[in-house]
Amino acid sequence: MAHDADGTDRERISQLLADWANRDPAAREQLVPIVYEELRRLAHHYMRGERSGHTLQTTALVNEVYLRLAGIDGLQWRDRAHFFAMAATLMRRVLVDYARQRSREKRGAGVSVTSLDANAVAPQPAVDVVALDLALDRLAAVDPQQSRVVELRFFAGLSVEETAEALGISPATVKRDWATAKLWLYNELTTA
Repeated sequence: MAHDADGTDRERISQLLADWANRDPAAREQLVPIVYEELRRLAHHYMRGERSGHTLQTTALVNEVYLRLAGIDGLQWRDRAHFFAMAATLMRRVLVDYARQRSREKRGAGVSVTSLDANAVAPQPAVDVVALDLALDRLAAVDPQQSRVVELRFFAGLSVEETAEALGISPATVKRDWATAKLWLYNELTTA
């Protein structure tokens, strides 16, 4: 996302979010096409690692996340990073709910998704999104910040800088937490 939005766009989105939170209907109308396109890019980034034949499409994922975001009344968006952090949480919930539903329908394993390595160029081994969700919950009990870093980096595709901004921590801390959490999750997911 950082490469798609310059500082002016980030400030504009943050201002429109503040205006929307203050119930300015014009702000919402201006905001929708901007954030919707960014949500599509996020979902596309996330879904590109899905297995072929996956039935949840990018547009359906974005629509569900956007509807949930739009349905949150009274939330004061701090800025663009806060909005997309919330989007990451909702994207995780939608994907996990979908994986659980598909698992029940198939009576098999959860829907698998791309690897935890956001910088991977080649296809990576898939991760079971339900198992990842459960592992993230266990990680949150040990280190809530590391869990949020993974959620923002993996589910929302936020950059190191955007994750740092959303969590109010330094980029160096994000990098350290990301590396530590990936190792912890890898151990959790491969020994389960």
